Amino acid sequence: MPEAKATPTSLEGVTSLYRRFRPARFAELRGQDHVVRALQGAVKNDRISHAYLFSGPRGTGKTTTARILAKALNCEHPRDGDACDECDSCVAITKGSSLDVVELDAASNNGVDDIREIIAGAWHGTPGSWKVYIFDEVHQLSKAASAALLKTLEEPPQHVVFVLATTEPHKVMPTIRSRTQHLEFRLISADTLATLLHDLKEAANLGADDATIEAAVRLGRGSARDALSALDQLLATGSISESQPEFDGLFHALVDDDAVEALRALAVLAREGWDPEQLAENFAGEVRQVFLLQVAPDVADAVDADRERLIAWGEQLGLARSVRILETVGRAIREMKSAPEKIVMLEVAMVRLTKPELDSSYESLDERLTKVERGVGRGTSTPPAEAPPVLRPIGTRRTPAPAPRPVVTTNESDVDSSKETRSDPSTPATSNAGDLALEDVRERFFERVVPRTSRSAQLLLGSANIESLDGLLLTIAVPSEEMRQNTEIIAQGLKGALEHEFKSPLTIYWTVDASLLDAPAPPRRTVSVVIPVEEEPDGGEESVLVVDSAADHLITEMFPGAEEIS
Repeated sequence: MPEAKATPTSLEGVTSLYRRFRPARFAELRGQDHVVRALQGAVKNDRISHAYLFSGPRGTGKTTTARILAKALNCEHPRDGDACDECDSCVAITKGSSLDVVELDAASNNGVDDIREIIAGAWHGTPGSWKVYIFDEVHQLSKAASAALLKTLEEPPQHVVFVLATTEPHKVMPTIRSRTQHLEFRLISADTLATLLHDLKEAANLGADDATIEAAVRLGRGSARDALSALDQLLATGSISESQPEFDGLFHALVDDDAVEALRALAVLAREGWDPEQLAENFAGEVRQVFLLQVAPDVADAVDADRERLIAWGEQLGLARSVRILETVGRAIREMKSAPEKIVMLEVAMVRLTKPELDSSYESLDERLTKVERGVGRGTSTPPAEAPPVLRPIGTRRTPAPAPRPVVTTNESDVDSSKETRSDPSTPATSNAGDLALEDVRERFFERVVPRTSRSAQLLLGSANIESLDGLLLTIAVPSEEMRQNTEIIAQGLKGALEHEFKSPLTIYWTVDASLLDAPAPPRRTVSVVIPVEEEPDGGEESVLVVDSAADHLITEMFPGAEEIS
């Protein structure tokens, strides 16, 4: 088991937690074990590099580690490559009064004259064994200043060590990076931060409960300094809810597909003073945790009660919906950069998420079909809503096309020798809509119309039923109100397939019949049909082709005389 880390030593006279409990030795550093091993081993074995580049996110310990390295190099009583933090040199470095350590902010000392002055002083002797220069935010040095520093990094004095710290290593000159030993600092895991805050709670006798510490860890986002600052703020305000937006109302609206409730939840957060961009980024962060908890729980940063809450929301949203929320909110964040009213972009994003029919993207259509499949699979349905008004066709009535040639059916055994055909009573010889029978329409609907539609239409119509036929008004029932609302996706394609089959502009009226959920799935219909291929000029028998299904019938109609090659 790894050795437990020591609690950072309290610095007297300082009230801020992140300064009061700043690590003073390698043994007190948390979450950067790879850096500690490299530096402590170098000090112990006397293999010190003349220049180091520390890079990583803010608040992960870059400057603190540079100070600890300076302590270890100048400590009068080092212990296994670590500082004792008790000798005069260690105490002076902790107080900031040591002549052996020079700290500079490259953001404010970024001119070439500043660097030349520092370089000149580097050749002077110091009381300790090593003189350590710490450059913070070194990427902000000007080009001329970086060039001046480069020469000294190539040929430094024997007793000098340069430590360059930056959050953006890619902005540091490649020639400077090549002359340093680069150590990358990482964000600290949520478990490590939680352990650190619990240890500090005991050491400082803080009145923080577990919920407060969880909130501070979440707000820290992998940064020890940010987590300690957040804990300070939470203890000062005494309220967790005031330190971060509360998104449970927004999650609830997304689960229920309630656009009104989503806009109300956003309005409440806006009235509380949250900036729209900040809201969007924080919400995207929470949804990211929901996504990670479904795909890779070990990667997620949420802990304890917050973790359980987000897992529950993930179970209700589902993985596909979580991904779409992340994509939509991310798009809204990008659009906010140039929008005059930023909150509008977030409101539009919420409406698109709660009303998928307003979004024409492939992801939105896929989500709607997935919801239909899930509802039918679980056997659940919503109560039927009030039926919408019948929509009348716009424009003039389409002129019926000429009647198709009669299609006759027979058994395969009767075709071989006699080739006699019998008229199929279910196939009308006229296109007059008044001659259509309900049973005839029902049978031809599933055998010939549905196969002509898209995959999404076939999925939705698989559980539908033809209820009635009144003139040109065809009533079709579906199992749930949600499915009825999704019929607008397939309406145009289905209408075209019906007109192709029945040669009449039928109007569809959709209704809900919850009893269809319990009905067994209809078996696949197959039929043997004889299709006239050519007609003898002398009035003799015509050639026939026997097929076994409606699909084969459609193929032979489109490609007469074609043969299937297997």
